[in-house]
Amino acid sequence: MPTADRQAQRRTLVLDAAFELLGTEGWSGTTVRGVCERARLNPRYFYESFTDLDALVIAVYDRVVEDLSQEVLAALEAKPNDDPAAQVHEVVARIVSFVDEDRRRARVLYVEALGNEALNLRRIETGRAVVAFVERYAAEQSGAAAPGDSAWRVGAAVLVGGFSELLIDWLAGRIPLSRTQLIDDATALFLALGDATAKLRSL
Repeated sequence: MPTADRQAQRRTLVLDAAFELLGTEGWSGTTVRGVCERARLNPRYFYESFTDLDALVIAVYDRVVEDLSQEVLAALEAKPNDDPAAQVHEVVARIVSFVDEDRRRARVLYVEALGNEALNLRRIETGRAVVAFVERYAAEQSGAAAPGDSAWRVGAAVLVGGFSELLIDWLAGRIPLSRTQLIDDATALFLALGDATAKLRSL
């Protein structure tokens, strides 16, 4: 196996081990030693790919975000653009399934960043990027000439931030709804928010 391939393979092992620790034991239980032991690698291979633990957990977070992004894009492509209700329902369903079927993903995305400054900064940056994507997509779907006005930005920020908090509470058992009911209710609320945003923009 070429050297570059072996290095890539070791990097994946380290990422997998860190994902498991961060997603189960949390930031406080994620250490270089623990990651290396779980990956069954000599510590020198850790520093072959990552400068420190912060760089590793950010890479873990980015990988989960990328996987979720692919789910969202697939959901948008699965439903026609002229049926926003179906698109929103599909996006919500895929996001809920993504975090519910592997609770480690939810912990990495929504919980553990609060205990690590570098990871929290990446979470904030990612959140802003998601808000910008939602804002742009909603504006394009509504036929607006250009996104960027305050109504779209407020609506997108409320949707993204609110949905994250909703998922945290639901996964923690503080919102006693079935997955199906959660998806249906969230879809209805998001569609109503979209309608309200469009009306606000027209004022």
